[in-house]
Amino acid sequence: MKKTLTTIAAAIIMISSFSSFAAEKNNPLKNVESAKVIGTYLEATTLGSIELNKFLFADDFQYSNSANDDTFNKGEYTAFLKAHKGVNFDCKTSYEILDQTGKTCMAKATMVFENFTRVDYITLNQEQDSWKVSKVVTTYP
Repeated sequence: MKKTLTTIAAAIIMISSFSSFAAEKNNPLKNVESAKVIGTYLEATTLGSIELNKFLFADDFQYSNSANDDTFNKGEYTAFLKAHKGVNFDCKTSYEILDQTGKTCMAKATMVFENFTRVDYITLNQEQDSWKVSKVVTTYP
């Protein structure tokens, strides 16, 4: 009986460890440059592409809108993006990396619409093997 329980416990541990390794390998943003992550963020916000959101945002992600002082966490912001899946904004986008030192990157993304401009200041942090968006502050200059 003890041998059977030991075998079952070992099998469960093996299966769970294989699952965690498999999930980690499926991250398409693994080992990519910060610029690719910024581009993926822009695709999520302006083209309604949500496929990579679970890999894109850090667990402690925070979004702030300076125009109305709204703030959202990762769950709230990804739910917003999911609700707008497939919605394409009619704007011209560009970005520039303002500074990248060590495991931190600060970027500025500009979205020019017909009647206004939106600027997102994006902070990325490099985690184990991928860059994650940890903070976004939106302004309307």
